[in-house]
Amino acid sequence: MRQQASAPSKPLTLRRRSRTPVWLSLLWRVLLALALIAVALAGHWFDRDGLRDNIDGAISFVDVLYFTMITVTTVGYGDIVPVTDQARMFDTFVVTPVRLFVWLIFLGTAYEFLFKHVWERWRMSVIQSKLRGHVVVAGYGTSGAEAVSELVRRGTDPAEIVVIDGHDQSLAAAEAIGANIIDGDATRNATLEAVQVARARAILVSAGRDDTSILIVLTARRLAPDVPISVVIRSEDNEALARQAGADTVINPASFAGMLLAGSTHGPHIADYMADLANAGGQVSLRERTVTAQEVGKSLSAISTGLGLRIYRAGACHGFWEPEVARLEAGDLIVEVVPR
Repeated sequence: MRQQASAPSKPLTLRRRSRTPVWLSLLWRVLLALALIAVALAGHWFDRDGLRDNIDGAISFVDVLYFTMITVTTVGYGDIVPVTDQARMFDTFVVTPVRLFVWLIFLGTAYEFLFKHVWERWRMSVIQSKLRGHVVVAGYGTSGAEAVSELVRRGTDPAEIVVIDGHDQSLAAAEAIGANIIDGDATRNATLEAVQVARARAILVSAGRDDTSILIVLTARRLAPDVPISVVIRSEDNEALARQAGADTVINPASFAGMLLAGSTHGPHIADYMADLANAGGQVSLRERTVTAQEVGKSLSAISTGLGLRIYRAGACHGFWEPEVARLEAGDLIVEVVPR
């Protein structure tokens, strides 16, 4: 499988919605500007004997306020000066704010072209340094979005989830719930390296196309050989390819729906119970864990944390009816049903 040649890739930016409201950030900037002006005003007032008024020779508070605002904006020295208090107050409270807003427009433009890029790269490095034990979700379509919502319902902090997608609408939806997002192609090494895939707890792949999903699994498995990878595959013919690519879990939505439908023919509550196991809002849930030291030597039916269904030992699966589960061994993985 080979990728087609494409245009030069855009810079990768890993980001997360700021927890500070926009209005609060703006308020802090306004207060900071007022505080700086207040410092300058106080300095001029206490040192007013060092000032000279070429109009009347006296320095009043209005003169100091006027001089401070003109000095802060670095304009106003020259041939034309206000001579009445009314003109000076107008220049102080009307003309000067207008100048400030003009400066903000120019500074905002510089920020967009220079400072914002530097800021985003710094913030990306901070987020990357904290990414450990996170969940990487490649593709935020219907399945990916539902997977993220289910993770959050089960108690995962959205800040521990990283969503990779190339659509602005999907990224905006993921960012709205507090997840880290990156606009990029998950089949590329650079994208997966940017989200620290090797340090992830799990990788969930739902790209919408089987060929793309399998290529993502191949890339991710090479970069993260020990991280569990789950992938959504829509064609049964591609399930074996996904496993060969390195996926630990292959989920076929159509097959799962078919199992629920078939199960419902043997009893009206079978499909309901299966959905209960899979849903965070159900009364019970499935859990996989390592056998504890106190459980070694006991049977699977003797565990006290839940209802043991099967164990995994040396890569082999053993059900609760098989003789291998009569004695648990160190290193066994237990799959059990526990109360929610």
